[in-house]
Amino acid sequence: MLFRSTGSSRGIGVEIARLLASEGASVICTARTEFEGDHQLQGSLESTVKAIKAQGFEATAVRANIANPEDCERLIKAARDRYGQIDILINNAALAYFRPIMEYPTSRWLKTWEVNMHAPFLLSQLVIPDMKKGGSIINISSTSGIRPNRGQANYAASKAALFAMTQSLAKELAKKNVRCNCVAPGFIDTEMTQKMNPLALEEAMKRIPMRRAGRPE
Repeated sequence: MLFRSTGSSRGIGVEIARLLASEGASVICTARTEFEGDHQLQGSLESTVKAIKAQGFEATAVRANIANPEDCERLIKAARDRYGQIDILINNAALAYFRPIMEYPTSRWLKTWEVNMHAPFLLSQLVIPDMKKGGSIINISSTSGIRPNRGQANYAASKAALFAMTQSLAKELAKKNVRCNCVAPGFIDTEMTQKMNPLALEEAMKRIPMRRAGRPE
C-alpha cells in the first residue's frame, strides 16, 4: 500500500506519516522544507523520514512546492517510480497568513489558494487513475472553515472550499470505490501555532472549553 502526504515536515503531517508507516504503508513524504534550517520553523522532510526508518518502517522524502503544478506532476511520478500505484492521498499542507482584509496582499491571497485548494484538486486529479480498485483521498481542512476567526478571511474561505470539494468528489468517486473524506482539526499545538501573535492565541484559547490546544499525535 502506497500512501502519499503533503506537509510532512512538521506538525500534523509528521504524525500522519508516522502512523501510516507503522500500519505498514510505504510513505512518500512531501514538503518544501527538506533539511533543518531550510525554514524558520523546526522540522524537515529529512527528520521525518529518518524517524520513520529508525522504527523499521518505509518512507521516502520528495521535496516539492505544491503551489507549482509542475512540482505536483513530478511528485506523483516520483511516487509511482519508487513504489508503484498510489492507494492513499492525504492533502495536509496549508498556508496560514492572518491579517485584516485591508492589509492583506493580493499575492498572499493567491498563494494561499494555490496551496490550500488548487493543489488538493490537482493532486486528486493525478492520483485517481491509480485507484482502479479503490482508494482513499483525505483532505485536512480546519474548524476555521466552519467557524472563522477575525483576520482569517483567506484561510477560512480556502478551508471551507475544501469541505465542498471533498463532498463533491465523494459523490462522484463512490462508484469507483474511492473514499473521499475531510478532517477538520481544531486548534493544534504545532510549530506554526507556537509562532502566533499572543492576542490571536488568547482569542483562540477562549473558544476552547478546556482552554488548551490539541496535540498532533
